[in-house]
Amino acid sequence: MENRLEQQFAFIKEIDKEKFIQRQTHLSDGKRRENDAEHAWHMAIMTLLLSEYSNEELDVLRTVSMLLIHDIVEIDAGDTYAYDEEGKKTQREREEKAAQRIYGLLPKEQGRKMLELWEEFERWETKEAKFAHTMDNIQPAMLNAGNDGNDWVTHGVHLSQILGRNERTAEGSQVLWEYSRDHFIRPQVEKGHIVDDCSEKNPSASSAED
Repeated sequence: MENRLEQQFAFIKEIDKEKFIQRQTHLSDGKRRENDAEHAWHMAIMTLLLSEYSNEELDVLRTVSMLLIHDIVEIDAGDTYAYDEEGKKTQREREEKAAQRIYGLLPKEQGRKMLELWEEFERWETKEAKFAHTMDNIQPAMLNAGNDGNDWVTHGVHLSQILGRNERTAEGSQVLWEYSRDHFIRPQVEKGHIVDDCSEKNPSASSAED
């Protein structure tokens, strides 16, 4: 019992480091960047409130659990920006190595469950994983729109990049994708804060942002 508790608290202490991993996305007031722990908390609350819009009925606890643990690997691997093409080439390798170390701090069966949950998110196959990815794309789009597209402007993000990033967002929720497209992305295109390099001037109904 004592050794098990020591392993669990070792993991709990280790994941405090997630609070120091800064993302590229700024908070809605634009004053500072969001950290990974804030991102996870925000998506978990969003799932509790918005799961009714999922394309399929969800195991909400499983989806929330997935969102709370999937970025823990960035303690070792670092945050890879959605549009960092070079960083994405090594992202999987870095994150797999991190997952083995960090989830390996837990008692064996708990660590295995965490690793399986992380892999489920990465595979993007189950309805819970699909909805989790919908949250992971829509939450930063909401914040980017909240600071009037400043992050998109800073990084010179093009509409084609956003649509490419979000080509599967609707798989979790068509309703939420359309809301994000119409309320977070389209207005920033119209303001010129997102470079419109697409032939059509409005985002299509099949794709949103991180």
